[in-house]
Amino acid sequence: MCMTRDEIIRQIRVGEMKSTTSGLAPEYVQANLVVVPEAYAADVRGLCQRNPVPCPLVEELAPGAVEPRCAPGSDLRTDLPGYRLWIDGELKERRHDVRDLWRVDFVAFLIGCSFTFERALVDAGYRLRHQELGRTVPMFRTNVPLAPSGRLHGRMVVSMRPFPAESVEGVRTVTRAYAEGHGEPVHWGDPAQIGIADISRPDEGDPLPLEPGEVPVFWGCGVTPQLVTIESKLPFVITHEPGSMFITALRHEEYATTGS
Repeated sequence: MCMTRDEIIRQIRVGEMKSTTSGLAPEYVQANLVVVPEAYAADVRGLCQRNPVPCPLVEELAPGAVEPRCAPGSDLRTDLPGYRLWIDGELKERRHDVRDLWRVDFVAFLIGCSFTFERALVDAGYRLRHQELGRTVPMFRTNVPLAPSGRLHGRMVVSMRPFPAESVEGVRTVTRAYAEGHGEPVHWGDPAQIGIADISRPDEGDPLPLEPGEVPVFWGCGVTPQLVTIESKLPFVITHEPGSMFITALRHEEYATTGS
């Protein structure tokens, strides 16, 4: 029996669910989380504005706020399956909630996630290997540079899903409508062209083997702003565990557009 979004959030909040959120409450938009002190909020905002494909901004909260407009009644300190705490670019701790860490000057950013378009792909008849295997979608650092913003600079992170070569155009068409979930793929085929040496060794998530006739298809990934804030060595950053997203109360069809 499928759980409702509210049931899923309740289980996450009490620590009973700590898995990837891919495939959960598929009718709702999912989002990545980046939390920084207010002094660095303008840099993150600018990064999203200048790099909308890997960093589509769903919502920026006011300093100290924890209840997003896109999910009334939710609490960003407790309602994600896992959090990471970074100090000066170093991973210091993994946590179930961050209530005791929260400060009045913290600004939370919700960044669009490719999980948002996965239901549309399934409805269109496409297989999603990571869901079939119960794995977290693989994510890779690339050599694709980002437009910098203040202190923040870095390169794009992508997520990968394998599809038969003849399905790529159809997959592009389906996902193009979801600009707030990274839109259509940024690359497909040879991973080396975007600086990925070995797709069997993702930087985050789980490896997904290619079946005969398949090609790897890559989308911009919301882990990008996380990695940029970390590699730029901001003094304090809270992020989510990759693959374990915040499930908003926005229905995905609200974010679908006609594309171009």
